[in-house]
Amino acid sequence: RWVLSLECRGSRNFLSALRRAVEVDFKDKDKHKSQGLYLLTTGIPDQETHTISAYVAEVCRGFDVQLHVCLFSGTKGTDCSGIIPARHANPRETASAFKEIVQAARGRFHWFGEAGIFESDDIASIISEIEKAKDYSQKCAFLVESLKQRS
Repeated sequence: RWVLSLECRGSRNFLSALRRAVEVDFKDKDKHKSQGLYLLTTGIPDQETHTISAYVAEVCRGFDVQLHVCLFSGTKGTDCSGIIPARHANPRETASAFKEIVQAARGRFHWFGEAGIFESDDIASIISEIEKAKDYSQKCAFLVESLKQRS
């Protein structure tokens, strides 16, 4: 709700934003079985990853909420309004930090950019299911072929 009125400005104060979301905007949390938060970001939070992970784990258990992160790695120099974050990390370090945070939040991680998808928990899950189906299909084909040879 409130996020729709926000503009790209300020810092990457993740903890402040998360506190706002769970302490102010989850007033009706008892009406819902579970809820999810989506963080759309282009860089690493100002706070240390272990601090955020600990807070997220506590909050997500207490509110039955999952935090999902969509990390967009754009081309250099496309930061909104030229804001320089308080903390800097390269794209791989940023992705690693958010993966740790997402694991603490029982959520999913997606990393994409102009070149396409770099990593996605959903796509990894789909690929895993496809591999299982392929293995099962091969086993079935082998079993059918074995039965044909016995006849």
